[in-house]
Amino acid sequence: MKSYVILISVVAALGGLLFGFDTAVISGTINFIQPYFGLSEVGLGWTVSSLLFGCIAGVFIAGKAGDHYGRKKVLMLAALLFFISAVGSASAHSLYLFLIARILGGIAVGVASILSPMYIAELAPAKYRGTLVSLNQLAIVMGILVAFFSNYLLVGTGENNWRWMLLVMAAPAVLLFFSLFLVPESPRWLVARNRNDEALNVLIKTSGMEMAKSELNEIQETLKNQEESTFTDLLAPKIRPLLFTGIILAIFQQITGINTIMYYAPKIFANVGQSNDSALLQTILIGGTNLVFTLVAMVLIDRFGRKLLIVVGSTGMMLMLAGLSALYFTNHTSGVLVLVFILGYIAFFAASLGPALWVVAAELFPNRLRSKGMSIAIVSLWIACTIVTIVFPIMLEKLSGGITFLIFALICMANLAYVLKYVPETKGKTLEELEKEFAK
Repeated sequence: MKSYVILISVVAALGGLLFGFDTAVISGTINFIQPYFGLSEVGLGWTVSSLLFGCIAGVFIAGKAGDHYGRKKVLMLAALLFFISAVGSASAHSLYLFLIARILGGIAVGVASILSPMYIAELAPAKYRGTLVSLNQLAIVMGILVAFFSNYLLVGTGENNWRWMLLVMAAPAVLLFFSLFLVPESPRWLVARNRNDEALNVLIKTSGMEMAKSELNEIQETLKNQEESTFTDLLAPKIRPLLFTGIILAIFQQITGINTIMYYAPKIFANVGQSNDSALLQTILIGGTNLVFTLVAMVLIDRFGRKLLIVVGSTGMMLMLAGLSALYFTNHTSGVLVLVFILGYIAFFAASLGPALWVVAAELFPNRLRSKGMSIAIVSLWIACTIVTIVFPIMLEKLSGGITFLIFALICMANLAYVLKYVPETKGKTLEELEKEFAK
């Protein structure tokens, strides 16, 4: 049973790998596409963020289409869009075509950002759910690391190096598409479509015969006599606090500064005197740190819970960003300490808010509202990510690194205060148990 659940989770998490690769690969290309397309700092911000506009659309597509056609089929559509985006952006000779390809990739990222963790959460046994949903975050950071590493390996391939960097994504997109033929549909989606026998067969394979029947009954009970959900249902008095928690936590995940590092790390290192090759090499260290501490989170998240990890991680992120800010204010940015503080920040994020957000977002909402609740939370994440991505290069140019990173440190402090007061602990309970608890 464990092996089967792990197989399902790994296949679904390939969507996360493509999510991570597609969002991070642009970092290695910005120093080449900026002169190629003649982009100003503002133009660069908009070009980098073009993928994120697609993400926002993809989240809404994922919610409705995932409910209508099933999680599995819509993930297959995302795989096709990832492939088209890779080929299209790599072969673009005009900014217009480049932006269209990146937006299509963004739609795929938006779909994967909703459906991969949701699909895993709906198939995973309760006691392993945190770890298995975190597998999606592990795949995201592996995708980021692969992007950084392939960018470094391809930087010396000539004037078309950025094209090869973008084309690499086509391979895992093909792998995801064909791997999805090996996995079942979500049992909770099947029950919602009155396909109870199919749902029971899936639950027997994931939870065992003894647990499957009782779990099926719980799912049926939570969906019994419930009409087709609408977005308005999220504003019901007992659901609204959960929606606000999902939205605010998702926004904090982005405005604490993670993608300023992931998208603009080479630019940050170049600004403190590093060459392109050296800057790309240091992004590999960022990706490696991200991967290692995501593994740490996977070990800890079901043992110590989601909330404690976020509290400790937010504190560490705040201290690392404050230290980075201090280096800029004291003009000590030429040494290794810039890299140390950046790696420290990445470590704390990867061990806490990075994976915990996806786990909590998949656990907060009742079965019939999960896709819609997650859609609103994750679209809020992508809107916040888009804003930060657009304004960061301008902030770095106009405000200086010291003030910019100090602002992000203060945001981490606000996140810490919010989590301590409002975010519930969700570890160790079935989705149906959480639904009953939140309904009280």
